[in-house]
Amino acid sequence: MPELRGCETERFICIQVNTKNMVTKYDLVSQGSADGTSAMPREVFRQALRDGATGVVVAHNHPSGDPEPSQADIEVTRRLAQAADLIGIRFLDHVIIGDGRHVSLRERGII
Repeated sequence: MPELRGCETERFICIQVNTKNMVTKYDLVSQGSADGTSAMPREVFRQALRDGATGVVVAHNHPSGDPEPSQADIEVTRRLAQAADLIGIRFLDHVIIGDGRHVSLRERGII
């Protein structure tokens, strides 16, 4: 899996799963700057569609170490969830990785 903890730049990954929620593949979707990266739905889901994934979990890191979601993180998550619904892929979670802890946007009720 692409390393997310301790990175100096934000990285956004898509974790593909099968019908039994077993991980089948990790894809690095984008790598940005110290304070952001882009996550367009077409880029996030492109490889998952090609590979026939039935579900995805997305994750990205916050180089600051604080995994609290920003408003932009919440908006991207909602956009990705809507796109996944339209194309028939289960959008299981968006996890933000910080120093020694993480935040699940599903657990927060955002998805």
